[in-house]
Amino acid sequence: MFNHAPEGYRCRFCGVLAGVDNPRNTQRDIVCRTDKAAALISPRWWPNNHGHVLVIPTAHHENLYDLPDEYGHAIHDLVRRIAIAMRHTYGCDGISTRQHNEPAGNQDVWHFHRHVFPRYHGDELYRSAPEERMASAEERWPYAQKLRTHLDATPPN
Repeated sequence: MFNHAPEGYRCRFCGVLAGVDNPRNTQRDIVCRTDKAAALISPRWWPNNHGHVLVIPTAHHENLYDLPDEYGHAIHDLVRRIAIAMRHTYGCDGISTRQHNEPAGNQDVWHFHRHVFPRYHGDELYRSAPEERMASAEERWPYAQKLRTHLDATPPN
């Protein structure tokens, strides 16, 4: 119900989770994976908030309406772990999360995902647009490595 993926939609998140790199994400972008949720560095960056993370269900669910409770709980737990890891490794002043549903809600990838943004005083996140170009794999790698190192050393609660 309330789905908008076109007929024959090929989900790039499902592809990456299955081990297939695509022009936007590679296996190196995945910083953490559980049985129900995964976190990866986003290739779309905002000018003052580089290295933001997308937390997604490991099974394909298009939006919040479709998301089973157990996946929602797993995503919440991983969002929290990512937020803590960002605070420890990015030197940011805070964290924002957001999630979009349907075209009117600004959803443009038809797989549920929650954004986790590092925030800095005066960063103007909500007054800025994403950068025109996608961040390269080489630009994303240091952020992924910082988070992965911290998460590997800090087991979940």
